[in-house]
Amino acid sequence: MDAASLAGLILIVGMIVLIGVGLPIAIAIALPCTISAIVLVGASGAPLVMTQRIFAANNSFVLLAIPFFILAGVLMNNGGIAGRLVDLAKVLVGRAPAPLAQTSIAANAIFGAVSGASVASAAAVGTILTPRMKKEGYDMKFAATVNVAASPAGMLIPPSNTFIVYSLVSSTSVSALFMAGIIPGLMWAAACALVVAWYARRMPDLPAQERVTLRQALIVVWRALPALVMMLVVIGGLLAGYFTATESAVIAVLYALVFGLVTRSVVVRDLYGIVLTAARTTGVIMLLVGVSGALSWILAYSRIPEQVADFMLGISTNPTVILIIIMIVLLVAGTVMDPTPEILIFTPIFLPVVTQLGIDPIHFGAMMVFNMSLGNISPPVGNNLFVGAKVGGVPVESVFTRILPFFAALVVALFLVVFIPELSLWLPTMAGLVTP
Repeated sequence: MDAASLAGLILIVGMIVLIGVGLPIAIAIALPCTISAIVLVGASGAPLVMTQRIFAANNSFVLLAIPFFILAGVLMNNGGIAGRLVDLAKVLVGRAPAPLAQTSIAANAIFGAVSGASVASAAAVGTILTPRMKKEGYDMKFAATVNVAASPAGMLIPPSNTFIVYSLVSSTSVSALFMAGIIPGLMWAAACALVVAWYARRMPDLPAQERVTLRQALIVVWRALPALVMMLVVIGGLLAGYFTATESAVIAVLYALVFGLVTRSVVVRDLYGIVLTAARTTGVIMLLVGVSGALSWILAYSRIPEQVADFMLGISTNPTVILIIIMIVLLVAGTVMDPTPEILIFTPIFLPVVTQLGIDPIHFGAMMVFNMSLGNISPPVGNNLFVGAKVGGVPVESVFTRILPFFAALVVALFLVVFIPELSLWLPTMAGLVTP
């Protein structure tokens, strides 16, 4: 066995074993990469190669958007924006079946888009709506399940840190990816709403929502306007070409900070804790991005992506068959991995396969992020499951079975995104970000 093949074998087997025994993903990637680098360039050259690849992976202007979007989300969350967005969602839902459950879905989509973090969305929306739903007679296990199922919608609706990571690995446009995620994100919310409507037919005793007057609706919209303006500024500025994704993230931080200080929902003494919270989250993501740089180098040197492409195309050259195989692999991987490491590991492996089949990388990014969002609500390690159950005050096991109808509806939505490219490519094409 030559050195490249041995290094590839050590890398793949090592990652599977270390992830299986529960080591943090960054360590489970870094250790096999280091051993593989020793096999390839020797013990003296491996530290230099690993250091160079980790630094090069993080040395990206686009990546600066991630810490700033995270900080903007933490500022908005601490600034009382969540409550205003929940009230807006309640107005938008109107008198739909199971109105507070539908409000939870709409609020998660809106707040997730503002904060860019699905876990933060589950925590913020669940904290506000759980007492209201309990007061109106909702089953708390059902309420927690709705919150968990709806919370990942914000990973698709821009701005999205997950799309930024994918753009780095795939060398695609962040703006195009942001636009590509809008319709799939709305489909996620719609799928959850349909399941809630189905549940509502089995719970006819749930109280209807009080009719909201025009004056009340206008007041709610006015209070939520600052958050909505921030979304419009970020996305509108990107599309108009006024600033890049990184610059829009800085503007979002400045906007959220000024809003919080002016409304006194954020005070100066809170800023240390806010920055510390954002820094911790950023540190985890940037460490993963760094070791993924070493991973990509080992994969390329060992020719693993080419071997995987040859193997999969040897099974079938039918794009439908290949995409189904890839989606199943990603769904299984999502049960034990978070979206960020999943993107960093699987994009270099699968992207060459789909590009050979003529599939647009922007479309593939949309389907990947949708797929990986399902991992956030899948046992045993779905973060949103545990956060939503904790906020709802119910055992996490009680959410597992109740979330199955939502999961089934979302898998159907996933395959619609996979096999109808226009769902993710129409908006970027109309905006001139993707060539038809």
